[in-house]
Amino acid sequence: MALLIFNIREILLSEEGVEYTTETKTEEEVEDSVTTPWRLILYDDDIHTFDEVISQLMKATGCSLSEAEDKTWKVHNEGKAPVHEGEFEECLRIDGVLKEIQLVTEIKG
Repeated sequence: MALLIFNIREILLSEEGVEYTTETKTEEEVEDSVTTPWRLILYDDDIHTFDEVISQLMKATGCSLSEAEDKTWKVHNEGKAPVHEGEFEECLRIDGVLKEIQLVTEIKG
């Protein structure tokens, strides 16, 4: 038996008054949304050197030198780039290491 969860998704104003619409999700749908991979985004700044960012990415993610260089160049050229995708807790851990040197990051689900 699936557990039903109700969320108020929108409140629409009409001439007749307020109309509420709801969205119903099953337990499986909620579980899927919780296990959806999270992304850690790193933003470009004018403060840190390439070497600092590369070194911190290697320390935070355990990636190779060439992978850290590729990610750093992508951040530099595009203004931001994902540097890790996975479980929220892992993104949070990596985020903490990147913020040790005040890199600007964001975790998105």
